Amino acid sequence: MKNSLIKMTGIKKSYNIGKPNELEILHGIDFSVNDGEFVAVVGQSGSGKSTLMNIIGLLDRQTEGYYELNGTDISTLSDAELSNYRSKKIGFVFQNFNLIARSNSIKNVELPMTYAGVPKKERTERAKELLKIVEMEERMDHLPNELSGGQKQRVAIARSMANNPDIILADEPTGALDSRTGRNVMDLFHKLNEVEKRTIIIITHNLELAEEASRIYKMADGKLEEV
Repeated sequence: MKNSLIKMTGIKKSYNIGKPNELEILHGIDFSVNDGEFVAVVGQSGSGKSTLMNIIGLLDRQTEGYYELNGTDISTLSDAELSNYRSKKIGFVFQNFNLIARSNSIKNVELPMTYAGVPKKERTERAKELLKIVEMEERMDHLPNELSGGQKQRVAIARSMANNPDIILADEPTGALDSRTGRNVMDLFHKLNEVEKRTIIIITHNLELAEEASRIYKMADGKLEEV
């Protein structure tokens, strides 16, 4: 039986609590992901999927409900513990790559390990190994502006794996790419899931993209249902 990585029950998120303009964005979400799964959350702009992603990724906290990540009740963590836990447990891939412009590929991949206090030699070795996995070993000395969009996203995916996280959380990972390059990036996610046994969660508005996952959740009006 696979280990349950994410257990969310009754997750609500409100803003301006106690004020006349109080607004509830998430209305009692139940969401679960097992170790090694490839899961997609699909929804249109304004559906609440970005709010949910921020809670899954420990960038924000729920107002109500229970969130357990790999056996830890998230509500018991202080902000500092949450930040530390996030850096070790979750690797992020963003639509706009978020690479450091003045750093080459290898330094970009090393960055999360630098924050985690990994020694220099070990950092560099691991960064090289990760760039090899995403087939970017020949571009490790290149700056972001010397790379195509697809190559930037490959570097970003390598960086997301730097601290060996439990989950890779990808937000519209092909949104800034043409269809052919986007296809290559999705093939890479499948490889990471099937060969490297990574757990992957993709947040997207694109149903076609979501259909590549083994399980799909649909988000609409702050509610989530498995399709």
